[in-house]
Amino acid sequence: MDSRPPNLLLVLLQLTSVIHFCQCARGQSLYTIDTVGLTILPSSPVASGTPVILRCEVSVSHHPSLHLTHIFQFLRYDVPVHSLTTSDTAVEYEINPARAADSGSYECQVTVEEKKKESFVQALTVEGLQSPILNLSKTTLYESEELIATCSAPNEKGALIFRFHQKLRSGAIEVIKQVGPSGNSSETKLVLRKVGDSVLSCNYNIPMIPDAGHSNFSNEVQVIVKGLYISPVMNVIPSTNVYEGDIIEVVCSVVSPTRNVEVYLTKDKSILKQKPVSLSHRMTVQAGDSGELVCKAEWNSVQKENYVTLSVKELFSKPQLTLSLMDIFEGERFTLSCSVTIYSPERISNETIQYSIYRNGVQLIQMDTYSTVASPSQNGNYTCKAAATTLRNNFLVKASETFVVKAKVPVSEPMVSVVGDRLVLGKPFLVHCLSETGSLPITYTLYGPDRQPDVKVVSRPGDKAIFSTPAVQKSSDIPKFLCHARNNVFTQPMISSGHRLEQRTKIIEPVSKPALIVQPNFGYVSEGQDLTLECSVARGTLPVNFTWYHTETQGSLATQTPTGPKGSHIIKGVRGEHSGGYYCESNNQANEVKRSSTVTIGVKWAAWKKGLIAVLCILLIGGLLFFIASKKDVLPFMRKRTGGLSVKSASTKTERLSLTLAEANETANVTPGVMGRSVWSEHVSGSESDDQNSVASPERPEPQYTEVQTKQADPCAVPVMKGTETVYSEVRNSKQEVPEEANGGSVEYVQMNHDTDRHSHHSHHSNHSHHSNHGEQNGHADDTINSSDTNAIDPGDCAV
Repeated sequence: MDSRPPNLLLVLLQLTSVIHFCQCARGQSLYTIDTVGLTILPSSPVASGTPVILRCEVSVSHHPSLHLTHIFQFLRYDVPVHSLTTSDTAVEYEINPARAADSGSYECQVTVEEKKKESFVQALTVEGLQSPILNLSKTTLYESEELIATCSAPNEKGALIFRFHQKLRSGAIEVIKQVGPSGNSSETKLVLRKVGDSVLSCNYNIPMIPDAGHSNFSNEVQVIVKGLYISPVMNVIPSTNVYEGDIIEVVCSVVSPTRNVEVYLTKDKSILKQKPVSLSHRMTVQAGDSGELVCKAEWNSVQKENYVTLSVKELFSKPQLTLSLMDIFEGERFTLSCSVTIYSPERISNETIQYSIYRNGVQLIQMDTYSTVASPSQNGNYTCKAAATTLRNNFLVKASETFVVKAKVPVSEPMVSVVGDRLVLGKPFLVHCLSETGSLPITYTLYGPDRQPDVKVVSRPGDKAIFSTPAVQKSSDIPKFLCHARNNVFTQPMISSGHRLEQRTKIIEPVSKPALIVQPNFGYVSEGQDLTLECSVARGTLPVNFTWYHTETQGSLATQTPTGPKGSHIIKGVRGEHSGGYYCESNNQANEVKRSSTVTIGVKWAAWKKGLIAVLCILLIGGLLFFIASKKDVLPFMRKRTGGLSVKSASTKTERLSLTLAEANETANVTPGVMGRSVWSEHVSGSESDDQNSVASPERPEPQYTEVQTKQADPCAVPVMKGTETVYSEVRNSKQEVPEEANGGSVEYVQMNHDTDRHSHHSHHSNHSHHSNHGEQNGHADDTINSSDTNAIDPGDCAV
């Protein structure tokens, strides 16, 4: 029989054990807390002093192989009160005996390994408080004497608040003291102020358990409070109603003294005298001694008092020191007077009063008046005293209040100045008035040209009298500003000097518009020359800053600060780029920039450049003439060529067959009759039948063009006329005449500067206007050669 299945079962069991061991090794949970229960025995509520058991039980499901440990913890109001570690599933916590302080909400918390669980909250109520016990240090005592009382509840728990009560013979109960939380016992000092028999007791409550209420009263202790007869007796001799200067005696004593009794005489909380058992105090009363006298007897903490009101009448008033002037200025005479008012003429007269006046505690005079001239040495604290002898031969002295005399200093001549010591004509400025000496307040008044007076009052040290002043245009107006200073309405004001203002002030006149002058001043300057730009101003405080600008460049050319009102800037070696506009700007300490007018400068070529161009032109013309002269032999042949200009018929009567344009200078053999005008030569038939035949001919012959041979003029002859001669040659066909040439007859037109044809050749001549003007400046008429006439005479063919 095969044994594999049993072996397989064994292997599985071993594998299960290994897996379980591994799981335990990895800390995996093989338990769970099912329930936690809390039970209070006996059930709540319970009476105070009853033993109470709190039972906590836990139920845990776990693997049989585990041995678990349970941590039990009992909590009251979430505060632990008892804990225990055990493997048991139930524990008990006993409260024996249970008191009111044990009341509260309880719960049980169980911790197993890493798991925790709490029970439901259970309430425990313990009813009833223990009756306290009262103990006193003494039961017989004097009124206000201290005793020590102790109230305790030894079986109670927690912080207790104790109260002490006194029950009088009338049955009324008063709380005489309450002590703060201090455990289950309290000791304190009590003071019983009511004389007679009384009963003391105490009780308590627990503030943490307000529902528990107050405890019953403690045992009652009877005490006897004796009266303390130490009340003093006080007498004032001769009377409590006296006159100032009288001598009185105050007697204060205890009739039935006990040991350690002290007697005090006080007035206005000031101790006049202190003695054991009794005292006597003698004094001369003053007007200020009226009031309440207090005689006080003291034994330990017990005090008894007696009061007497003292009334002191004044014989005369307190001296009063008066000044003859309200404000005293140095150099003025003033008088101090001392006086009193008599209240009791039956006991004193004015003749019996003696006066003395003091300064700084030193007697000045034994009179009621003192007169002197104010000066710094007379300043000080003045007082006066009045002394009198009463009918009872009592000597009485009274002093006045201190009177401070400080003579004012007259205001000095004010110094007027411009704020900043700098004034720009045409701009507003500030004026400052200041007197070096003078008592405040000082009133300053500023006067100026064309303005209303302005007033400033300086009342505090550090304040300044500064006036805002409109602009002035002339420096001559500066001395007209005057400042008046006054601090005494009974004297004339001090007046400043306007010339000092002018001397102390730097007056700045803004610059006028600058003028720019250039040298040379023709408006043009040749290249290579120096150009001087001179800028000047007619008015303005020196020094003046001049700045030059060129309109064609950015920035300034130069800046100069000369010692005078004129500055200059030189441009060395003027070039073409220096042409254009120039201007300058002027400015001084007034910071008002003024700009000149713009001057335009043109730059001409230098002389050597003009000479070079002239030489180049001569060389060019010479080369051209040389070229024309070299072509001289070709010109006759070119004149024999037919140069035709095709034109259409001008009318039905006459047809133009050919037009030849030739220009030549008039020679000496030209007929004078035709100089300066146009001559036309036309060969036609003697009647108009030619025209008619020409029109009626069905076939008009085509125009024939030929060259008209004219007499060649000497090209080298000097012309005798100015202007241009134009020769037109036209050949027409005629029935009456046969042309000499094979191509037909010829008609010759000659025009010489004719007025009727000027308009038709205007455009041609306009193209040569510049050349013609140049020719006119040389005194010769230019020859105009038609571009279509190949027979035109070239002046280059003439020998120079």
